[in-house]
Amino acid sequence: MTRWDVKIMDCAEIRLLRQSERNTVRLVCERRSGQMFVEKTLTGRHDVYAVLRDCPHPLLPKLYEVRLDEEATTVMEEYVDGPSLGTAELPEGRFLQVARELCTVLAFLHGKGIIHRDIKPSNILLARDGHIRLIDFDAARLHKPEHEADTQILGTTGFAAPEQYGLSQSDVRTDIYALGVLMNVMLTGEHPSKRLAEGRMGRVIERCTRVNPEKRYKDVAHLMSAL
Repeated sequence: MTRWDVKIMDCAEIRLLRQSERNTVRLVCERRSGQMFVEKTLTGRHDVYAVLRDCPHPLLPKLYEVRLDEEATTVMEEYVDGPSLGTAELPEGRFLQVARELCTVLAFLHGKGIIHRDIKPSNILLARDGHIRLIDFDAARLHKPEHEADTQILGTTGFAAPEQYGLSQSDVRTDIYALGVLMNVMLTGEHPSKRLAEGRMGRVIERCTRVNPEKRYKDVAHLMSAL
């Protein structure tokens, strides 16, 4: 099935998954095939989704349709059947696999100039094929070297890096910060400021989550080597 085989108008809503002032996310079913998809309607133009539509990756949901204009962005994407890290207990021995797969997909995104900016447990799904899927690019942006700071302050408290609060422009090290927090939560259940993981992983996480981006790993390739 190509991304052009699914049309928004051919689908019926099953249930509302999430709604906010700016975004609406629904689980829908294509009438013809009975297959389920996620339909997202986002306020404003989100060019990141157009880049992802044309550059698929096995650890990202497939994008079947993307409609862009200045007022709104509508996306039809793959429904990933599996729990999130925020709701499922990670099986013993899966920590390094998940961390490395996140590094792999982030390296791909960063290579396209995309900064996710919202790495957190609820945005990582454990798919039935045994691999993760990184979802929710609503806060993502394309890195613009000419800018000194982000034009919009977005992210999740506790996982967002200091620079996301208007101190400077987010870049690849912003996602590394959030990934460090996530790894610590996976290992200890707490933010590293409250309880840092022990041993070598604690040292890796401490470097990921330094306040000054210059003192973090400079890219996920270096973080992957440390793992």
